[in-house]
Amino acid sequence: MSTSVQVEPVMEKSYGGVGRCKCSFWFAVAHDILGVFIMMVGVFGGLVIHDLFIYAGAIIIFLSLIWWVFWYSGNIDVPPEELEDDVGMIKLKNRGISRVVRRVSGRLSNRIRNSFRKNGRSFAEGPEGNNRPAEVSLSTIYDNDFASSSKELCRETLSI
Repeated sequence: MSTSVQVEPVMEKSYGGVGRCKCSFWFAVAHDILGVFIMMVGVFGGLVIHDLFIYAGAIIIFLSLIWWVFWYSGNIDVPPEELEDDVGMIKLKNRGISRVVRRVSGRLSNRIRNSFRKNGRSFAEGPEGNNRPAEVSLSTIYDNDFASSSKELCRETLSI
């Protein structure tokens, strides 16, 4: 029993003028105008702290690049054929192959993930799987200034 799926063509809305992201565009323009104004006050204002105005204007112009990037990336046109997987549409061609590739990829990633779990053992167990804590020996050398009067190697066992 199979069902057929019909996909209706999607018509893109055309945007005139500055594009879809008008708000980002006008924020970028406003930052550019404000930055240039502050910079020109620093250059031609004859103030004692003219360098502060020049640097502040340059920083504001630099920060306007964020809004320009938002505007540009918001106006990138992607054809509907490339958006089929993102918006819930079903790709009609290669549907069986992509399903097989997804299954193989899922199984492989599950095997890799399970290999890091140490076959179901917890990390508190010892290396042989028993619940005995692992023993680590620490070696320290004491100077005369500290606790020991001899310069010999002192070994102590630390249980974790």
